[in-house]
Amino acid sequence: MPQLFFPPGSDGLISTLRGFARAHSSRVSLSSDPVYFSARDRSANRQVALVSGGGSGHEPLHAGFLGRGMLDAVAPGEVFASPHNRQVYEASRAVALPGGVLHIVKNYTGDKINFGIAAERLRADGIDVGRVLVHDDVATESEETATGRRGTGATVLVEKILGAAADRGAGLAELVALGEKLATRARSLAVASESLTSVHTGERIFGLTSDEIEYGVGIHGERAATTTRYTNLSDLVTRMIDDILASLGPIDGELVVFVNGLGSASPLELYAVFDEVSRQLDERGAVIGGSLVDTLVSALDMHGFSITVLDMIEPAWWDLLHADADTPAWKGTN
Repeated sequence: MPQLFFPPGSDGLISTLRGFARAHSSRVSLSSDPVYFSARDRSANRQVALVSGGGSGHEPLHAGFLGRGMLDAVAPGEVFASPHNRQVYEASRAVALPGGVLHIVKNYTGDKINFGIAAERLRADGIDVGRVLVHDDVATESEETATGRRGTGATVLVEKILGAAADRGAGLAELVALGEKLATRARSLAVASESLTSVHTGERIFGLTSDEIEYGVGIHGERAATTTRYTNLSDLVTRMIDDILASLGPIDGELVVFVNGLGSASPLELYAVFDEVSRQLDERGAVIGGSLVDTLVSALDMHGFSITVLDMIEPAWWDLLHADADTPAWKGTN
């Protein structure tokens, strides 16, 4: 079984957070009680602070996107667990600006509850709060799934575009409207050929044979509705694009395509995936205006990838996407 070089229990997470803060000390600071990160540098034009967070184990999401052009503060939870509402509340209070605070939240029950409680407390303090809910995962889009689409890879693109808009002085209502529109035009789907390793047991959380693939896996290692047989990359990408575009509906603009590694997929593999995705979208008449190939929303060491498509229905969004950002993990789009 694989061995994770991660100390057991809560000490492991604390050492990870300290290590991240030490490695990026010029960009981020770490508060310990409660635990949250904040950006050391942000635009003087910003009127609204952007705060996000969620369970650890998805690095570099979210702390990797702290800094000028993106996020002001991040509340990290335990591995695959929502941050406590006190973390969100204190992080938001620490960075709040005259125009208020915007919470960028992935669509998971725990995140919604804890960010919601924090927002109520902030409003009681007289701080305006808005929320953008990211819900892009096609795998959980069905009448049988009461929670709806999970928030996954599109979160990075939403945080980047909203961060640029905030740096240009956008107000809270404007940012909420922009974020909601972005969220409606983004879809993702993830697959894996090997599950992640539990930080608690050191064991793979589920097993697959050499010719099986988990189609529609979650970023916390959630299994898909069905395990399917893997034949070749072309057929797999065809099915993924079919499902993504069927959910997205008619395309009204050029696309941003984000191929994301889930932890242990190599760049060699990710670029092969992107080549196949690009070829197939070209054949369908879609125009790819921007691309991103990287491991930015991981699931510990899961061997797999996700495809995210964002329909850029507003030409002004491109300028925001390509605007400069100075964070530990953002490298820009092509």
